[in-house]
Amino acid sequence: KIDKEGASPDKIRGQLTEYGLIPEEYGGDTMFVDVSARNGTNIDELLEAVTLTADVLELTANPNKEARGVAIEANLDKGRGAVATMLVQRGTLHVGDSLVVGSSYGRVRAMFDDAGNDVSEAGPSTPVAVLGLTSVPRAGDSFLVASDDRTARQIADKREAAERQALLAKRRKR
Repeated sequence: KIDKEGASPDKIRGQLTEYGLIPEEYGGDTMFVDVSARNGTNIDELLEAVTLTADVLELTANPNKEARGVAIEANLDKGRGAVATMLVQRGTLHVGDSLVVGSSYGRVRAMFDDAGNDVSEAGPSTPVAVLGLTSVPRAGDSFLVASDDRTARQIADKREAAERQALLAKRRKR
């Protein structure tokens, strides 16, 4: 972040060498890009660096696995019930999959993309709004696909019990 007052990118590069992050300009293998989102400086270079790094390290997600990801946001819609916007990180999420999101569970009844179009599956790095959960999950809760509804319910119940125990333990300490 070069737009902050008193920013010194060279000083930061020097400090990061202490942690084994050697910049390419010093003969290392770590890419550094001086960025200012406020001024729009080097944003394209940052995106290129991320893409290049992903290509070189062969960072790819396997779409042929059961889906895993994170709930970005969730709310209770009067007509549709619990609606969770989720980002699929690994695998592919399908309509009909049994799902556990935090301590919520359910079967995916419908999915919608960012334009509101009905979709039947969502691959890696795809955000979708999901209908069919029994309750509203919290933003940041991770989700996974379970083998069946019963397993999903058991996992959700165990997570809820663990949360309850943690809350009780926290209250006892006070």
